[in-house]
Amino acid sequence: MEDLVESILDYVRSDYTDYAIMINGEWGSGKTYFWNNKIKNKIESMQLNGKQYTTIYMSLYGISNLEEISKKIFIETTQLMDKNLKKYMNTNNQTTIPEYAKTGLDMANFFGVTQNGDRVDYSDFFSTDDKILCFDDLERANVDVIDILGYINNFVEHDHIKTIIICNEKELSTKLKSSNLEMKTFIATYLLDKQGDLSKTIDDKPMVEKIQDKIEYVFDKANDYERIKEKLIGETFEYAPEFNYIINGLLMRYENNEALIKFLRENTSMIISTFNKSGTRNLRILKHALNDFKRIFEMVNKYYPNTNNTVLQTMLIFTIAVSFEIKAGKVTKDKFINIQDNEEYKSILVSSRVLLLDNRQFYIKEFDNNYYYNFKVEYRFFKFIEIYVRTRIFNMKVFKDNMEVIINTVDTDKLPAYKRLLTEEYWKINDEQFEGIIEEIIEDIKEGKIRLIDIVKIFAYFSYFVKKRLIKYDMKTIKSIFFNGMNLASLTSEYCDNVEEELTQISIGEVNQDIEDMLKHFYQLNVQLKDKMYIEKAEEIFKCIPMRMEVFYERFDKECMNVPILKYYEPFQMFQRISCASNEEIVSIKEKLINRVKLYEQEIEPEIPNVIQLKSIIDDYTQNKDTTIKIVMLKEFSKALEYIISQYQNKKRK
Repeated sequence: MEDLVESILDYVRSDYTDYAIMINGEWGSGKTYFWNNKIKNKIESMQLNGKQYTTIYMSLYGISNLEEISKKIFIETTQLMDKNLKKYMNTNNQTTIPEYAKTGLDMANFFGVTQNGDRVDYSDFFSTDDKILCFDDLERANVDVIDILGYINNFVEHDHIKTIIICNEKELSTKLKSSNLEMKTFIATYLLDKQGDLSKTIDDKPMVEKIQDKIEYVFDKANDYERIKEKLIGETFEYAPEFNYIINGLLMRYENNEALIKFLRENTSMIISTFNKSGTRNLRILKHALNDFKRIFEMVNKYYPNTNNTVLQTMLIFTIAVSFEIKAGKVTKDKFINIQDNEEYKSILVSSRVLLLDNRQFYIKEFDNNYYYNFKVEYRFFKFIEIYVRTRIFNMKVFKDNMEVIINTVDTDKLPAYKRLLTEEYWKINDEQFEGIIEEIIEDIKEGKIRLIDIVKIFAYFSYFVKKRLIKYDMKTIKSIFFNGMNLASLTSEYCDNVEEELTQISIGEVNQDIEDMLKHFYQLNVQLKDKMYIEKAEEIFKCIPMRMEVFYERFDKECMNVPILKYYEPFQMFQRISCASNEEIVSIKEKLINRVKLYEQEIEPEIPNVIQLKSIIDDYTQNKDTTIKIVMLKEFSKALEYIISQYQNKKRK
């Protein structure tokens, strides 16, 4: 991002330019924010040849004629002419004139009441080498883009004013092609009819295609745009925002709300993760979603102050997710409108795993898999939030109905002690209950009853408790209990493949050597669990050869293409199964392995030692055997393995 800033500043510093530059980026991606917070101030703080630069920013959104652009420029420079206006702006720390004020000033100028007898300083109009023009929202103007660029070209080519144009070229292209489409179609059809081409049907293009070709030939605005752009725009910069930086900037607006900003800061990684999962780059929708969540957070804290942290985290994810799904045009509103509560949402998910009956089932399943992947909680559909995002109405009755169900579903008094510690702030636990909860957690850890990753998270809390002397144990004793408990838990725990996301839920204390030791032990055990998981998976999948090949093909394609699954299966057993398969199946397996290494060469490299062993076993078996189709197929299979092995040998040599 700093490289982009410097490139733009280099353009401003240039002694002589006869071209403008363009910043291109998607809607809502923060281009205007980038101008206001990264570029504008830096330009205005520059001094070259004894001159201080002035930026003049204009949004072209809704502009319906070129005269309005001229008025905007005039209003923006009024502060340079009117001493009273300039004095007022300096006194009130105003750097720009609000749009509402510009309207009033425009009318005041028209009736001649703003100058107060001051003489107009014409040098302000003739001085152009200290001004930087910025035109934003080019694609949103209601004037022909070609006319606007021609208008801007006057400043650039004749006056050599440094000019920056901000736009979304993707939308601009769509606009150029789709404007006045009905009129264009009518004229194109009329011309084809006059030329006698409407009646030609033999060995000719379809009518729709002929009309489209004629429209492009007669109304080729896209080419006109490219021609004038080539003349006007010297450089086009693609704006790829640093979303983490901008999102942190969005959160700053909530600094005055202590409880909310603390919650949002603790869950910044969750906000960024949900934003990324939306598949869009639209920060404007995220900004609106966070504003919606502010209202939701305040209402929950007001009426249900003891709501646990996990429920609030789920509400945050749901608010952002639903906002993007509805407002980004990814889904019609009726996908959610008929889901009445969390139970119905869950029932759709359950039925979708058995049979996809309609598009809504498929959509809800995809929605859940996308936004709640590895964040599986009991309550994750909030009707009052869905209504609020969809209609802008905060329905108090639905809100209270939802919250009463949540309280009964996620009752902290019925939760195991360790879940209470992980799902609500520890300081909300009564002093009378705290010691009992600590003892219950320690007993569960000693007996290996808690998930491995949860033990790591709990240890972070216990490390903090020891430091603050909230518990009677010393760190040496706690570490011993937790290490032994982890060893026992590893016998029943499952592999955790989203460690970083899980650990972001810890919002207490700092990482110290004790926590580092715990993490190191966890990672060792987690690798063992990963091996155990894949050994079991390999056994399940490869035992389908040769009797259930359809199941093998389906599961191998879905679960093993980017996984070194052969590392976890004994090569001789693999040979026995392949040799029992039909000739056709041997060919199919061979082709799958070759395609797989082309797609996922790096991911499956750990299985190469077993591939070498498998090849050796096949070669020993086929040596000196009478030639049959099966033997030929096995030899071809061996050649395929040799090709796979050679890919890695060549890579090592290089």
